[in-house]
Amino acid sequence: MSRGQVLYLHLCVALTTITGATFAFMKYFMHPIDEFSVVNHPLQPYMLAAHIVVAPFLLFGFGWMFSTHIWPKFVYERQKRPSGLWSMLAIAPMTLSAYLLETSTTDVMRKAMETTHWISSAMFVIAYVAHLITRPVAAGGRSAAEGDAVNVPSPT
Repeated sequence: MSRGQVLYLHLCVALTTITGATFAFMKYFMHPIDEFSVVNHPLQPYMLAAHIVVAPFLLFGFGWMFSTHIWPKFVYERQKRPSGLWSMLAIAPMTLSAYLLETSTTDVMRKAMETTHWISSAMFVIAYVAHLITRPVAAGGRSAAEGDAVNVPSPT
């Protein structure tokens, strides 16, 4: 992965996490001053809008990293890092539940997608941070970040 890709992904993960966590805090832990208010904080709708705008950029980042980092590490590396596997596994339910959360019309479906989105998002963020913190040491004494290239067999 290039430094630009890494920076892009870190920035998108950070912005999506911050906007999502702030929205969740406003929705679930704050109480409105006015008893007739439909939001708990005046900025709550804007935080949700920011989260919805930023999240597709993160999804683009996942696609950008997929062929150069995620898939080669999953397929060709013998020692797979658990944090990378957990991150990878959380992407699909996190993305699908977010889409279905916005399009669901019944309360049961909305609650199920809401719960799935929060659990899978928390799992992704925790695994992503763990993936950044834990750096495996390769056979030459250098970290995997220094030698991030994967030896992919050429088709012959």
